[in-house]
Amino acid sequence: MSALTEKEYFMLEAIKEAKKAIEVSEIPVGVVIVKDGEIIARAHNMREITQNATHHAEILAINEACEKLNSWRLNDCDMYVTLEPCVMCAGALILARIRKLYYGAKDERFGGVESIFRILDSDKFNHKVEYEGGIFEEECRNLMISFFQNLRNKKKD
Repeated sequence: MSALTEKEYFMLEAIKEAKKAIEVSEIPVGVVIVKDGEIIARAHNMREITQNATHHAEILAINEACEKLNSWRLNDCDMYVTLEPCVMCAGALILARIRKLYYGAKDERFGGVESIFRILDSDKFNHKVEYEGGIFEEECRNLMISFFQNLRNKKKD
């Protein structure tokens, strides 16, 4: 087996966060934010637990990274997330000045990067976030599929 690339390693860390979300009955989205090759923030969805619509994993991780760096500017930081960010989270990436986004699975229902909207491609903003999708795409998609299948099965019981 070949050694993992840096982006694969960090995506696996994001997947660990997504699995933590499953343990607390949250939609399995996990994030890590990396600066200089080190994880400085990690989070998973917390909307159900906190009953706060904005508590997506990306927002929580951005908040943690800003607190750690004592700055709202995350220019030298990259985000790894298991699911394509929604419009709100894509906008937050721009506002936080994230350098590059890496994501796993596309979000055909709410995706704000490539699937529904292409927020990060707009030339209307003063900051451009680079992005790359499809890292461990199948694993990330399967987390979502199995989560929702289990949820449906529980409702049948």
